[in-house]
Amino acid sequence: MKEFKLWRLFIVFAVCIMAIAGCGKQADTVQDGKPLQVVTTTTMITDLVQKIGGDHVTVQGLMGAGVDPHLYQASAGDVSTLQKGDVIFLNGIHLEGKMGQVFQELKKSNKTVVEVSKDMDPSTLLAFEEEGPDAKDPHIWFDVQNWKLAAKVVKDTLVAKDPKHEKDYVANYEAYMKELDAADQYIKDRTKEIPEQSRVLVTAHDAFHYFARAYGFEVKGLQGVSTATEAGTKDMNDLVQFIVDHKIKAIFVESSVPHKTIEAVQEAVKAKGWDVAIGGELYSDSLGSPNTEGGTYIGMVKANIDTIVGALK
Repeated sequence: MKEFKLWRLFIVFAVCIMAIAGCGKQADTVQDGKPLQVVTTTTMITDLVQKIGGDHVTVQGLMGAGVDPHLYQASAGDVSTLQKGDVIFLNGIHLEGKMGQVFQELKKSNKTVVEVSKDMDPSTLLAFEEEGPDAKDPHIWFDVQNWKLAAKVVKDTLVAKDPKHEKDYVANYEAYMKELDAADQYIKDRTKEIPEQSRVLVTAHDAFHYFARAYGFEVKGLQGVSTATEAGTKDMNDLVQFIVDHKIKAIFVESSVPHKTIEAVQEAVKAKGWDVAIGGELYSDSLGSPNTEGGTYIGMVKANIDTIVGALK
């Protein structure tokens, strides 16, 4: 059965690569009177492009709410969608690691494939030690200032691809910058409600280090930076002991990671004589469903800090 699954994955991947190769080497162009066709990977990027592109773009996101980008693999249908895009935006920094070969082939076929993280100063990227000393943490969106840099990449790319609508893209970008600054200040103001010694965030995986650096928290994750890294017995025991020793009030589940891992931590802590609450669910690698509180980037960051403050203050 395992061999059958491996062969099936191989066949799907081969079909994807052949399909990309079949689209030739011609540059994609924008037809007059039609919106720019944009394909995005994560829900955060989908929201970002919609904010800046406005009515001049049609955005197709590959990943829906609750989907884990670390584990996502492109289907043949995804490749067809990517081929039709005038512009493709991804996070980069190996967040969409299982799609790397697909993006390489798209670039070879002269598609406009852009990493929203491309203009970030490498010295500001946090280490991702599980993958070696040179690997970096891809969860850049948890620092709003990083997301402002991503927004500029989107704006610049849309202007270059569709210059006749430059004025509108710039106006949308500038308006969104003000919204992001307000969200950044909201997080800082709410954080002040938590005593400094209680600003410890325990989650299922290490997605929140940029958040911690920007807003003054310590973070502890059961899994590593990538959800593809499984937690071992020592990881579990160390985290449980940390919670008991520091009398942590609450720990958090994540929207795109199974809750059972944190629930197991809670039970193990209880067995050691300390009751730790599950403080709520945080959005980590995905936004919430459309038209919900966490269905936009700004709604997501505000919902997260509200949940954290409610559990830890």
